[in-house]
Amino acid sequence: MVRKLKNKHPKIDKENGCENCIIRHLNALKDLDNITLAHISDSKETLAIDKGELIFKEGQTLKGLYCVKQGNPRLSKISDNGKDQIIRIASKGELLGHRTLVSGNKTNLSAVALNNMEVCFIPKEQISKLIDDKRFTKSLLVYISNELKESDNRLVNMAQQNVKQRLAQLLIYLDNNFGCDKKGFINLSLSRIEISNILGTSKEGCIRMISNFRKENLIDLKGKKIKIIDFDALVKIELGFTEQS
Repeated sequence: MVRKLKNKHPKIDKENGCENCIIRHLNALKDLDNITLAHISDSKETLAIDKGELIFKEGQTLKGLYCVKQGNPRLSKISDNGKDQIIRIASKGELLGHRTLVSGNKTNLSAVALNNMEVCFIPKEQISKLIDDKRFTKSLLVYISNELKESDNRLVNMAQQNVKQRLAQLLIYLDNNFGCDKKGFINLSLSRIEISNILGTSKEGCIRMISNFRKENLIDLKGKKIKIIDFDALVKIELGFTEQS
């Protein structure tokens, strides 16, 4: 269930304001001055979103911008055959819904929480004011450009890599971006269906490939949790330096 968290007014608690938020340095809000950031703090809402909850749905008209403060959403799109295809997993500091607000179109992706999340919601009216700020507009264009570059790279990889390479690449990405717990297991746990969805293969094929990785002592498993044992070997697989399968 999506819940609003009580925000203290920035004049009372300056540490809660956007101007003092480390997260903003990861996105297009980083170049705004403190006065503008204080106005954003006045208008924003902090939302707690439970694991599995829908943040927004494909085809929806968004009423604002979401900034990921804690947790990770998966962004997906319904394909022509009706399958919910995961496009990517967002990280702390990423913006959601920004391209939709700029274009004025309905969102073409759905966002669902993979774990318990906390996001800051900035109303559309406030974002419209920011568009007039050249610093924000420039930062936003760079931010969107980097997103499109990553999207291009994913499309190329999907076309040229086999499932084994894509699984190795995904595990490396998860390890690099989400870190590990004290026992070395990747902090973000994905179901086998979610992994197969990202890889563009069947659930059965995904389970078989993960099992093979374990038999080859590349990874260890504990339920849905995965620990990388031989990072260098996964890198070689990703780059295609081993026998293809």
